Parts: sequence; structure tokens; C-alpha cells
Amino acid sequence: MKEIVAVIFGFGLLCNALLFVPQVLAVARKKTDEGISLVTFGGFSVLQVIGVVHGIYQKDMSLIVGMAASFLSCGSVTALTVFYRVRRLRSA
Repeated sequence: MKEIVAVIFGFGLLCNALLFVPQVLAVARKKTDEGISLVTFGGFSVLQVIGVVHGIYQKDMSLIVGMAASFLSCGSVTALTVFYRVRRLRSA
């Protein structure tokens, strides 16, 4: 039963990662940081890195893979936001 719950948990974390994909696509298409909270996405990214580290210490592959996937997608939003914000502020 413990393994089943771990698999479901990992699947849930992967679904969580997919929830950031529309935001990545929107920022990439619009090429602007407007409407994106850097504090929010930066905070999510930091928490996901902490989750990966915790998963490593706990030897929990579901947590490691799920949080790494979430970090990849959320971190993409964060990175694009920083990129477009710096570009916008430099041109202003």
C-alpha cells in the first residue's frame, strides 16, 4: 500500500508540474513579464528545490522526480520573467 501511495503522490507532483506549462507558454509567446509575480514564482521555485533536497535525504524517488519536474516548469516561468523584466527595465 505504501508503494501505491508513493506512485500516486509522484503522479500528483508531475501533474503539478504540468500546471505551470501554460504559464511558461504564455510568457514565451507574449515575450513580456507583465502580470507575472516574480515573488510568487521565485518562491515556488525555492520551495521545489527544497523539496528535491528533502527527497534526496529521504531517498524518495517520487518526491525527487516530481519536485524536479515542478522546478523545471516553474523555474522556466521564473527565468523567463527575470529575463523579460531585466530587458524591459533596461529599455526604459
